[in-house]
Amino acid sequence: MSDIKKVVLAYSGGLDTSVILKWLQVTYNCEVVTFTADLGQGEELEPARAKAKLMGIPDEHIYIDDLREEFVRDFVFPMFRANARYEGDYLLGTSIARPLISKRLIEIAHETGADAVAHGATGKGNDQVRFELSAYALDPNIKVIAPWREWELTSRTALIAWAEAHQIPVPKDKRGESPFSTDANLLHTSSEGKVLEDPWEETPDYVYSRTVNPEDAPDQPEYITIDFEKGDGIALNGVAMSPATLLTQLNELGRKHGIGRLDLVENRFVGMKSRGMYETPGGTIYAAAHRGIEQITLDRGAAHLKDELMPKYAELLYNGFWFAPEREMLQAAIDHSQLRVNGTVRLKLYKGMASVVGRKSPDSLYSERHVTFEDDAGAYDQKDAAGFIKLNALRLRLLAQRDAS
Repeated sequence: MSDIKKVVLAYSGGLDTSVILKWLQVTYNCEVVTFTADLGQGEELEPARAKAKLMGIPDEHIYIDDLREEFVRDFVFPMFRANARYEGDYLLGTSIARPLISKRLIEIAHETGADAVAHGATGKGNDQVRFELSAYALDPNIKVIAPWREWELTSRTALIAWAEAHQIPVPKDKRGESPFSTDANLLHTSSEGKVLEDPWEETPDYVYSRTVNPEDAPDQPEYITIDFEKGDGIALNGVAMSPATLLTQLNELGRKHGIGRLDLVENRFVGMKSRGMYETPGGTIYAAAHRGIEQITLDRGAAHLKDELMPKYAELLYNGFWFAPEREMLQAAIDHSQLRVNGTVRLKLYKGMASVVGRKSPDSLYSERHVTFEDDAGAYDQKDAAGFIKLNALRLRLLAQRDAS
């Protein structure tokens, strides 16, 4: 421990990371630099600065960075180009935030001459893996401190007792047992634990924080359009917007119409199954729109190959391999597929649903002449299908003849 002189801590200002801050000072006798990321979690972050100062951290060692635009532009949008869904459902809202936090942790460590970085992820979850794989990919010599894997504070009661013993303020709402834990950013809010641990029990309505109950959503549908350029959203209802602004506006629409709720039992990378409740209002709308514009702009072969690659891409992201070469290789192929993914999608938002109801593109591959049930003016000779079918049926007929003999 004596070789650790300075640590950069991913710091929220909450009870857990405040205890970790003091624990690092006591255990490692080191300087601590705090880093708080604004990823659009919707919370006031200045209290984190005040809390860090209260615990003796000088102003020059307190970093509070607005990363919302970088988050959506460089992480969320590339992920949505891949149509990534872990195990077919999860839009990876927590997973996609971790590599950016790790990236900034390492940058601050280099800026301040720190020996190590620290995080508050527990030894049971996926986040410890995501933080640390990203950190080592960016700096192979960095030391990573994970207090939950080191200390003896194995319960919430022990954590509060330790905090009180070291003069760390404990908010009144932290003294009772929390009914569930949450994590939030501009893309989603996740909730897990306690009242959600029995997968048979329906999620209580009070757990939801970012969406109205679909049953209580407006009785009239709302129609919107999203414009895409090279696979990325650039405008909402014809108004050009930055990536973070676009997602923020979609979040409000999703909240209003109860869109984006997901009750999921997933397979964690560390081996156990866990049950979580996710709210991804804007992301759910955006994902539907992106699929909609791809339907008319991607060639069949490219579209089907993307769908084959997607589960691997999603698994890499979920497991923490954002900075791994295989994810970057997949991203290069996916980004190439998006060069002509341009156009406009119209969606209908209604009581928990975001439905694509129209799409148009200057790069559309859709040919009404070829698919019409009316006279196609010679665009397609239906007699050609006979030979096509015979050739594709040849091996099936040979198999049937052999098996009948």
